[in-house]
Amino acid sequence: MPVFAQNKAFPEYKGSMIGLKTNIPYWGTATFNAGLEMRLATKWTFEVEAGLNPFSGKNDDGSYGKSIRHLRVHPEIRYWFCEAFHQSFIGLHVPYILYNVSDIKWLGTEGERHQGWGTGVGVSYGYQWLLHKHWNLEATLGVGYLYLGYDRFPCADCGNKQADNHKHYFGPTQAAVSLIYMF
Repeated sequence: MPVFAQNKAFPEYKGSMIGLKTNIPYWGTATFNAGLEMRLATKWTFEVEAGLNPFSGKNDDGSYGKSIRHLRVHPEIRYWFCEAFHQSFIGLHVPYILYNVSDIKWLGTEGERHQGWGTGVGVSYGYQWLLHKHWNLEATLGVGYLYLGYDRFPCADCGNKQADNHKHYFGPTQAAVSLIYMF
């Protein structure tokens, strides 16, 4: 017969233990994405999201058009102010990305292609709303630091590398509106 110092052997967990999610706006960039979030304790969860955009933008002549080809992995540990999967949370994330981006003005690649990798660290704030017994909606914003290492190529001639570069980026590292199925 087990003996416990507290009155209860294990706290009673209410609600879901796992959430399967997708970031709805991320689909607008033709990026397949999914995430899995698991409850670790009453107020703690661990999430891993991944996004893949396999479209290269490479033309028949070897040049590149507009493209945001990438693979992104985004692990995050979250602390919930109420309880896991309910209301607001703060998170610490460590993203990693492999990318091949070309001719996108707002990403600073107009007229050229950047191919490389990046990693960093950031903090996020988010909120989850209960929609139904098994469905939640989440909004998240995150800021942080990314180190980006890349090779730069002209879009017109993808075979001639211009330079090896790196960039230190401070700013938004996460923006999501996710639909979640809870188990």
